[in-house]
Amino acid sequence: MFYIIGLGLCDEKDITVRGLEAIKGCSRVYLEAYTSILMVQKERLEAFYGKDLILADRDMVETESDEILRDADKKDVALLVVGDPFGATTHTDIILRARSLKIPVRVVHNASIMNAIGACGLQLYNFGQTVSLVFFSETWKPDSFYDRIKENADLGMHTLVLLDIKVKEQSEENLARGRKIYEPPRYMSITQAVSQLIEIEELREGGILTPDKTLAIAMSRVGGSEGQERIVSGTLSELLSQPPEVFGEPLHSLVIVGRRLHHLEVEYAETFAVNRESWRSTARDVYGCALD
Repeated sequence: MFYIIGLGLCDEKDITVRGLEAIKGCSRVYLEAYTSILMVQKERLEAFYGKDLILADRDMVETESDEILRDADKKDVALLVVGDPFGATTHTDIILRARSLKIPVRVVHNASIMNAIGACGLQLYNFGQTVSLVFFSETWKPDSFYDRIKENADLGMHTLVLLDIKVKEQSEENLARGRKIYEPPRYMSITQAVSQLIEIEELREGGILTPDKTLAIAMSRVGGSEGQERIVSGTLSELLSQPPEVFGEPLHSLVIVGRRLHHLEVEYAETFAVNRESWRSTARDVYGCALD
């Protein structure tokens, strides 16, 4: 059996009972370590699960899946992923490969940012398409995400923006020379994300990310213990003006608030506002939300 097991969002204790039982019965257990990260080190997972974990980087998951699936038709093998197994297309692909090899597959679900984002107070059924925002470079500034945000905005829907992480990445020089030398991990901050969004808005002139008229909610370490999770709401301009420490440690996510905004959403997220008066007045005057 090939198990693909969601680990949840925070630490070793987020595993489900079903997932932990499956891990204990496996002959090999891989930990996928590039689409997202947990807030604890691999050693803590190993101590809690009672199993050695094999780190599976991008190359292994995407190009060496045969090694992960080796003998899974005869033995139990698991791939552990942060969040829920279906939170990334990479995991769908390896499931399809297993099925093509006639290997039975069992998926063990868990919490992911896709549902835990509701902690900010916005209703999940008011979210549209989720988008990813990658690190810009001097020569590469992909902006296709803007079209998805616009489609959501046209329907009044909120947009969850997942911020880029770079784990085990090579510089262009090392990649060209074939040297297995990796750059230090990088995690996109809220400040950088908002800056990139505004940069593309200025280029596109679409009017959907006007800095002082667009409400957004920044979130970090969602599902973390007390003091870890941070939620900050405000206009894009207000978020951009905050010192980095306000947003807490990575991983960060950002929600662009849609115009189909309910007064209960406004009131809930107001708790986390940089400026409550500004939050309410923007919701009322720009978004047309009826507030008492």
